[in-house]
Amino acid sequence: MTDEYGLLDTDPEAAIGDEWEEIDVTDTEADRIARERDREFEQFEEQIKDAEQFKVEQSVFDDATFGALYKLVADGHIEAFGGPISTGKEANVYEAMGGEGTEVAVKIFRVNASPFQQMRTYLEGDPRFEGIGNDKKQVVLAWVRKEFANLGRAREAGVRVPRPIAVERNVLVMELVGLVEDRARRLAEVNVENPETAYEVVREYMRRLHTAGLIHGDLSEYNMIIHDGELVIIDLGQAVTVHHPNASDLLYRDCENVASFFSRQGLETDADELFEFIAGDDDRIVR
Repeated sequence: MTDEYGLLDTDPEAAIGDEWEEIDVTDTEADRIARERDREFEQFEEQIKDAEQFKVEQSVFDDATFGALYKLVADGHIEAFGGPISTGKEANVYEAMGGEGTEVAVKIFRVNASPFQQMRTYLEGDPRFEGIGNDKKQVVLAWVRKEFANLGRAREAGVRVPRPIAVERNVLVMELVGLVEDRARRLAEVNVENPETAYEVVREYMRRLHTAGLIHGDLSEYNMIIHDGELVIIDLGQAVTVHHPNASDLLYRDCENVASFFSRQGLETDADELFEFIAGDDDRIVR
């Protein structure tokens, strides 16, 4: 990788293209655990409810969510829970200790209170989620699986994103980029010392996402972070495939956001040129 901002090496021959994995959003082991409660699970649930750092809310922690956490602990993906990193309308994120002493982030999506209608607009037209319909639970669970799959696809394409580790129902475990006390800073919060290089890395990552068949869909200085000299793209839950009916508009909006930010850093940037660099002669993505 480069010395500055950590541009990852990639093999063009390994481009993923249009092959799409099927994503199952039916009931998981977590749902079964919640239905078939045993003493050990009930003790685990009570322990989590009593843990101050979780600040249990009905909109976040239903029985099946406790079941998902229980399963992830049993499978060795989580060994100990830490404090909250962030809370939002869509999800709460917690710091945790993962397998073999690694630091991980546990993202718990709200099933009852997520902005599910907004989520549906990004799921509709994605070939991985045909037939999801209007069921709120199915939409939220699809969204979680989608973020997990998008993170994996992006990493395979050579884009620096948090490494996805495990997913169970509405809980996603992934690499923790920066500790709570030394958290990674969003691009909007830092003084970009070398905007030319940062821009080159961002536009190359956008191109690689497109090569892998993905459009971020909400890219801006608020979901790109700098940590240990690396530029990392986060929040890929809304990323759509190039087959999505709004893919072109979403990509152009990303280009406008990125060009606008770097123009404020003193660079001469143009959203149309950036769009052309990313999409090229792809006839699926047109203005």
